[in-house]
This record gives sequence, structure tokens and C-alpha cells, in this order.
Amino acid sequence: MARQISSAALVTGLTSAALVGVLLLAVQAGQAAPQNTAARKPAPGASGSPEAKDRTREPAEQPTALPADSGTGKRVVYSLGRDRVWLVDHSGRPVSTFTVWPGNVEPALGTHRVTDRQPSITGNDGVSVENIVYFSGSKEGLPIAFSAAVDGSSPKPVPGKQTGAIRVRTADGDRIWDFTVVGSDVVVVR
Repeated sequence: MARQISSAALVTGLTSAALVGVLLLAVQAGQAAPQNTAARKPAPGASGSPEAKDRTREPAEQPTALPADSGTGKRVVYSLGRDRVWLVDHSGRPVSTFTVWPGNVEPALGTHRVTDRQPSITGNDGVSVENIVYFSGSKEGLPIAFSAAVDGSSPKPVPGKQTGAIRVRTADGDRIWDFTVVGSDVVVVR
């Protein structure tokens, strides 16, 4: 004699199976999510964000498009207005682009040269950093450099402490380090 499964047991079994499936998808999504979501900058134009005030884009401009009039040849292009860097090869083609977290001291607009590179130091804000690529000095006499925090953080500048550190993610710090040598061009644009 065959036993029949009650409808309540069937519904419970199907619901349990669905919950297990949703849980597995949530775990997979969590593993693929960026690790530093708390430190992520708000999207450009979000209310209250630094980009929202005095920084407008032309409607046709793509946020990741290489800025016009940003030099020629192999170079690093740094946009103050977009908080973004492009690594551009000899043919003028961007090979990489990524966002950065600038300090509170800006470099002057124009073409600069990489003046020094240090594998690791402690920044003037007390943060251990690596892949430091110096390309300018500020009017205040502070060095300006790309660097990646050893702990992977993207800290905001310490209030009251001037810093020309332009922080990048660890992988992006590796990219800048591998792309530049002393004498490489860095073009700073608005």
C-alpha cells in the first residue's frame, strides 16, 4: 500500500528547498561583492557628495572616457574633477582607468614628471603605504604622490592635516608602479 504525501508536507518541502536555493545565491553574491563597501565613495552627483558642488559634466561625456586635451604619448592622466586616473599607452589608448581618493592638497594642472618612487613608507598622515609614485610638489611644499594603503583602506584625509596623498586600491597601486618610471609623464586635468 503506497502512502500519500500530505499537501502540508509538500508545501513545507518546496518552501525549504526554495530557501536553501536563495541562501546559496546570497552566499555566492556575498563572496563576489567588493570587500571595502563601507569606504566606497558615493556615486558622482549624489546629494551631499563633494562631486555635486561645482563639478558639472557635459551631458555627452562618459565618466570613464579619457579627458580631451590630456596630452599625447605614454602618460598617467589624473582628473581632479572626476577623482579618476587613466594609464595611457604610447598610441594614446587607455589601458586602465580607476577611481582614486585624493588628499586635501591638489597638484597644479598641467604636465608633471615622476620624480621619485618608493616601495613603502609611512605617509605624513601616519598610514603605512606602498607603491608610492611622486610626481609633484604643492604650493605648500607638500609632496604629491599616488600610493596604496598597505591595509587596503581608502581613508579620508585627517581633518586639520594637509596631505597630497592620492590613495588608490592595492591592485591599482601595482598598476601605476608597473606603468611608471622616474621621468614618466603625469598630466593633471580638471
